[in-house]
Amino acid sequence: MNPMHSIDLNCDLGEGCDNDAELMPLITSANIACGGHAGDANTMRATVKLALAHGVAIGAHPGYRDRENFGRRELPLPANEVHQLVLTQTRALQAIACECGGEVTHVKPHGALYNMAARDEVIAQAIAKAVHEAGPELVLYGLHGSKLIAAGRAVGLRVANEAFADRSYQPDGSLTPRSQHGAMIESAEAVAAQVRQMVCEGRVTTLDGASIPIAADTICIHGDGPYALEFAKVLNAMFRRQ
Repeated sequence: MNPMHSIDLNCDLGEGCDNDAELMPLITSANIACGGHAGDANTMRATVKLALAHGVAIGAHPGYRDRENFGRRELPLPANEVHQLVLTQTRALQAIACECGGEVTHVKPHGALYNMAARDEVIAQAIAKAVHEAGPELVLYGLHGSKLIAAGRAVGLRVANEAFADRSYQPDGSLTPRSQHGAMIESAEAVAAQVRQMVCEGRVTTLDGASIPIAADTICIHGDGPYALEFAKVLNAMFRRQ
């Protein structure tokens, strides 16, 4: 087994879950909702300032404008509209970060947009091109082995293979749909074991017990999850021990 290397711990924040101040000191990258599925100028500004105070990297977290479903319902938008929503939301956060004396370093699509981009080449390309237009220096976060990672590389972006601490996996490397039993991992012990396996062994055990390869440049905790703070504390402590 390889020793655990330095790893980015990211969390989706600025979504109105009231735990940002507690989570921020425990992570290294914040994916900030920028007006689509959640958030507005005030929440973006507050979350950016919190990230700057703790030395946490600032990332844009664009999503479908579908607040009723928290951006987790797939919408059949054409590629040009996907491009525009990602570009508009990323630029909105960039402007606020600049105003606060910081900068956006990465972009991670949210929810249904993220999942669609993982398997749909057209959506993935629209997102990658929008991110490149917002800033060719930006890092694009995407699911390991996904169309989004390939599209990011194709346009010349740096990419980060994202693995999930609190979600289970299917044999094809996709995340288990939230509608399916077992999609969410609710035990801190299980979360720690999954992350350790992904980072140290480059593998993950799927929901049906298979072992598949995975690359993990960055590990995600969902900030809106009921156990987000507990998981962040466990993983932060685990990484610091290495």
